[in-house]
Amino acid sequence: MSATPDSTLADSSRTIADLRRKLAECEAERDAALAREAATTEVLGVINSSPGGLAPVFDAMLERAMRLCGAAFGVFAIFDEEHYQVVATNGLPLELAEFVRQAVRIDAGSMPDHLRRGENTIQVPDITALGSELRTPGLVAMIELGKARTAVWVALRKDGVAQGFIGVYRQDVRPFSDQQIALLQNFAAQAVIAMENARLLIETREALEQQTATAEVLGVINSSPGSLAPVFEAMLEKAMRLCEASFGSLWTLGGDRFRPVAHHGLPPPYAEYLSREVPAAGPGTGRARLLAGERYAQILDLADDEPYRNGEPHRRALVDLGGARTALLVSLRRDDAVVGFIMIYRQEVRPFSEKQIALLQNFAAQAVIAMENARLLTETRESLEQQTATAEVLQVINSSPGDLAPRATVAKGLRRATTASITEGTQISGRPPQTSKRRAEQNNRIDVGRVPLRKVGSRVHGHQAP
Repeated sequence: MSATPDSTLADSSRTIADLRRKLAECEAERDAALAREAATTEVLGVINSSPGGLAPVFDAMLERAMRLCGAAFGVFAIFDEEHYQVVATNGLPLELAEFVRQAVRIDAGSMPDHLRRGENTIQVPDITALGSELRTPGLVAMIELGKARTAVWVALRKDGVAQGFIGVYRQDVRPFSDQQIALLQNFAAQAVIAMENARLLIETREALEQQTATAEVLGVINSSPGSLAPVFEAMLEKAMRLCEASFGSLWTLGGDRFRPVAHHGLPPPYAEYLSREVPAAGPGTGRARLLAGERYAQILDLADDEPYRNGEPHRRALVDLGGARTALLVSLRRDDAVVGFIMIYRQEVRPFSEKQIALLQNFAAQAVIAMENARLLTETRESLEQQTATAEVLQVINSSPGDLAPRATVAKGLRRATTASITEGTQISGRPPQTSKRRAEQNNRIDVGRVPLRKVGSRVHGHQAP
């Protein structure tokens, strides 16, 4: 049976309609692809314009993911040991936003746990249909506080290790398409690149800051030969700033105990305590650990440690008067012998990083160099003073043969040499200035009349009294 004109026209109309539908689908797919490419380009632009800044990158990704994937809300989360911390959000209901402000525990069998164990992408068409064994507190919060139904999670993975995830949610049962999931995977890859760039930039900045601080301290050492106070002050200021510490002090060892010789930012009550005589290091304290041979000692919580519980006086003062919680002590060593230490404190429980410990060790080495330079310079000055005084005495003797009147000049030279030797040595010995002053006064009471003089030929020579 041959086709009628009407049937032929109907078939043509259907063909045209099918072609138009396919064309529309192709155009829609093309437009979606162009939109995804544009979003990817825009996010790359944000990454380039925000070196080291992750917040604007995560915000830009979530805004475009929500729009292109037709999602109700989304989150960026970073893994932190047994928890994950939400670091960026978009469109979260108020109560859910309040819930994710705190770190969320990663429960065994949870979606974040699956991602951490190796899965890259997880989509659940209806999370309310999951069994009770999968209803972790985080998932329950998404359901009850966010009214979420369909969800997809994509891991942020670097070198095979999950760093976190991006999660997007719909409030109706409507699975995400393959193209939408591919877009989220692309965003996840870009997020990892941004995180790595930020890490490298932060490390570079920290290294530059530490090198600058080290150079500045060396500059202070060079510009203050023999003077330790400005060197110690510069070290403490830079150590506190770069190590994010609340206050700090530098101590030197004299006899059987350490004594503070410089400090920065001390709380007034604790500063008042240090102005008095500080007891010797008690058992288990950081000071005792350094004397026992440890190169450094980090105490995570000064208030949760045996010395504090046992009532060790200085530990109690640190915590109760200074508000200190985490402490880091680094020994000052010369020829492997302890000569002091630098100690910095935080007023919250937060450990110092390995890089911060290394920086403080570098400052400790510089402090020892400064102390040794000061000692050598003081010895050189003392030797020069003594040689000058001796030369002056000999000149007086040679210029006054047989004349005993210039004894006062001889005594004056002796007093100057003795005073220089004692008072300048105080800077290195660590003895209180008043003690050295009294000793100098005692030594200066030289009775030249008690030094017998005998005449040999035309010269007068002194000899020691028997």
